Amino acid sequence: MTDRTEQVAGVLLAAGGGRRLGGRPKALLEHRGRPLVEHAVAVLRAAGCTRVHVVLGARADAVRERAELTGCVLVDNPGWERGMGGSLRAGLASLAGTPARAALVSLVDQPGIGPEAVARVLAGYTDETSLVAAAFDGVRGHPVLLGAAHWAGVAAIATGDQGARAYLREHAGEIRLVECGDIARAYDIDTEADLVHLE
Repeated sequence: MTDRTEQVAGVLLAAGGGRRLGGRPKALLEHRGRPLVEHAVAVLRAAGCTRVHVVLGARADAVRERAELTGCVLVDNPGWERGMGGSLRAGLASLAGTPARAALVSLVDQPGIGPEAVARVLAGYTDETSLVAAAFDGVRGHPVLLGAAHWAGVAAIATGDQGARAYLREHAGEIRLVECGDIARAYDIDTEADLVHLE
């Protein structure tokens, strides 16, 4: 039996500056009385990720100061303004030398996706060739599990705000989609109007 908790690391992308939120970093938005980044880490841990790497960018010092991230590996993305691609590359690179054979990539600004949905995606892991993604009414979304065999390919084309999108499109036939629309809501906190989703 594969020990998924050792072999799959959570990679939380939390570097965004919240450009459409008046420059408020998403990691520091308040949700249930704590910074959103704390909530997102707790979701990964509750789903079964014992190792969590958090990629920080916008106001990284303030995030370190305000958020309780004990036990996480904090990864700085100095080029965070250039988009999610660099954060994904930094997160994957930070797993080198660890026991991780897959990365479960989640986004800090999706509080509607809880531990149950993340655990479903995690359960799809078999080995380093695994490609698993949450689906919402059949449409691929986050989180996404990237086996280590895919990391170099993802990193090679992850630029700007693309993240792994182009790579996943090229490898669509290999992705195992796990329906999560019954237990999670895949909205993003991108604009002022989206702040209604925070509690």
